[in-house]
Amino acid sequence: MKNRVYDNRELSWLKFNERVLEEARDESVPLLERLQFQSIYASNLDEFFMVRVGSIYDASLVDDMHKDNKSKMRPSEQLTAIFSRVRELITAKDESYKNIDKALEEHYIFHKTMKSLTKQELEFIEAYYAYEIKPFLNALIIDKRHPFPFLVNKSIYVAAKLTSKSGVTLGMIGCSEKFRRVVFLPQQDESIISYVLVEDIIAYFADKVFTGYKLEEKALMRITRNADIDVDESFDRELDFRQNMSELINKRKRLCPVRLQLSKQVSDVMVKELCTRLELSKKQVFVEKTPLDMSYIYSVFDKAEAKKQLFFAKQEPQRSGMIDENVPMIQQIDEHDLFLSYPYESIQPFIRLLNEAARDDSVVSVKMTLYRVAKNSKVVKALCDAAENGKEVVVLVELRARFDEENNIGWSKQLEEAGCRVMYGPKGLKVHSKLCLITRKTDLGVKYTVQIGTGNYNEKTAGLYTDLCLMTSNKTIAEDAEEVFRTLSIGELVENSRLLLVAPHCLQNRVLDMMDNEIAVAKAGGEGYVGAKLNSLTDKVIIDKMIECSQAGVKVDLVIRGISCLVAGVEGVTENVHIRSIVGRYLEHARIYIFGSGVRKSVYISSADYMTRNTTRRVEVAAPILDEGIKKRVLSLFETQMADNVKARVMQPDGIYTRKPADGPKVDAQSRLFAEAYANAPTAKAADAAPKPKTAAEQTEGENVKKKAYGQGSSDCLSVRVKVKKLKKQ
Repeated sequence: MKNRVYDNRELSWLKFNERVLEEARDESVPLLERLQFQSIYASNLDEFFMVRVGSIYDASLVDDMHKDNKSKMRPSEQLTAIFSRVRELITAKDESYKNIDKALEEHYIFHKTMKSLTKQELEFIEAYYAYEIKPFLNALIIDKRHPFPFLVNKSIYVAAKLTSKSGVTLGMIGCSEKFRRVVFLPQQDESIISYVLVEDIIAYFADKVFTGYKLEEKALMRITRNADIDVDESFDRELDFRQNMSELINKRKRLCPVRLQLSKQVSDVMVKELCTRLELSKKQVFVEKTPLDMSYIYSVFDKAEAKKQLFFAKQEPQRSGMIDENVPMIQQIDEHDLFLSYPYESIQPFIRLLNEAARDDSVVSVKMTLYRVAKNSKVVKALCDAAENGKEVVVLVELRARFDEENNIGWSKQLEEAGCRVMYGPKGLKVHSKLCLITRKTDLGVKYTVQIGTGNYNEKTAGLYTDLCLMTSNKTIAEDAEEVFRTLSIGELVENSRLLLVAPHCLQNRVLDMMDNEIAVAKAGGEGYVGAKLNSLTDKVIIDKMIECSQAGVKVDLVIRGISCLVAGVEGVTENVHIRSIVGRYLEHARIYIFGSGVRKSVYISSADYMTRNTTRRVEVAAPILDEGIKKRVLSLFETQMADNVKARVMQPDGIYTRKPADGPKVDAQSRLFAEAYANAPTAKAADAAPKPKTAAEQTEGENVKKKAYGQGSSDCLSVRVKVKKLKKQ
């Protein structure tokens, strides 16, 4: 019976990504935001194949008899299940995209195919191809004298089956990197947006590229490469850690493919040839009707900026009512703990704390862990300023932050150049904690200011992800934080802590102890309670303890955005466990742990999910909320999410998530929390200062990041118009 309460990690993740896709299919969401959810779904899937599928593929080659400790599936069985489920989701994804594209035409946004172009538009594209694409094309054939080329991860190519007197061969044309992805068609009316994707143009003219051959069939293709490399196994002792990471990044770019996407069905002969060349099985080939790379949408967003009804209503992070703009941050924190909730409240008070520390003569040192930071990081600038002002600045830069390695290598060099002492995490353990310690020498002795957060020190994501930030001068917390930095600086780990929970040695065991206490309370006839807000739940030790809690009568409430390897509501096993997932306007990222009911409640915020990699294989920190007012705020946030009946999906005993029925007034947790932030901001006159969107979509959803990429101005269209005229004269 117990096996029914475990779900496979990878299949659970696919359920999460399906919830993302549901937002693209939700007609209450503004159209271009739906298109963005479609893009997020695709981007998520790219990373899933690169990391998780790549890892499982490697495992299947090393030891295919090894079984997952929860679902008992062998690696090859997991791969088969993943490929099958992804193929099922493609149908829903393609249908969703088709519906969005059609609906956008009512707003004069037209994604054109080459077949749908008017005569004038085709003339424009022919000229554009002749002047802007053809001179830069890189095409080749594959035969005995021309080996199969190296295909860049996630780049798009035209693959063509060619015949000539000498037989059948394969042709390839690269479509990425050199070319602007979106070609906008000239329009007299600026409210009309028509565009063609460059790969469709290149595919259309492919027969003119392979002269001397008959083009039998063609399709766009894109491969996804394995990106899973064990950093420590790849370590070269002759190089320092930063050099090793640079070498690893280059090595990753050449790992084996794990997926092949095709834009349409092609012959078995062509599929077999591609699979043979790429060393893929047919199960790893996916035919998709949507664009193979959805990142193009952001240039369309730029063009459509004036069409406000297609986007979420704008919301700005607000000033916190806890913080006095006229009093130094350190002084305020000395008086009482401060707390911020992103993106509802602005990250600026924390940035101000760092800037003030950089200038404060009493500040002796600033110590910080960095995992991911913004492109033009104000956090890094403040640390550099502090070092240049004579402070001791110690920064642990995690070079193993997946897909941010190159950025972090650059930041580590910049910090060193400014005079900061840079260190890296211990062997085999990433440092994922979000911890900052400011030490001052005052007339009253040594004073500390500590910040503990659930999210990265990144100003950009602080406006997009829901995260929590605690700033305190509590001496015991400060001493625990000092111990974290002391041990990291000498390559050791915290063995004992008092108030902070510090992984890998002092977090999982303390969580289990607090759960055991709730079990004891329930068995004695009291009200046992465990709550948590997480990104993912995969730690089997903690999962089994939750099962034990449920069977002892402890109520377990979980808000889990992504993976849950525990199935809730199974009779006799987890009937006291309730799991819900919220996927909405903002990415749910904060972690909260709650133990006990009534006056017994203990509340923590943390950088750690209940995943084995977080609890036993990383340096993570969870901090207790000791201030009663802040504790009430955190509990209120959690209760608001538990009450969500708009964006919440509730897990059923079969592991399937369903929308929570709206009993009574609709509650969209993210919208409500933003409304509260507007109402409580110092500049707000009343609650009605909060934005009150008119549509259901604006009430329930929000705006994700609008990436500025692949922009193309009207000057390009003008230059091609001139060239069209020249062609006509010729």
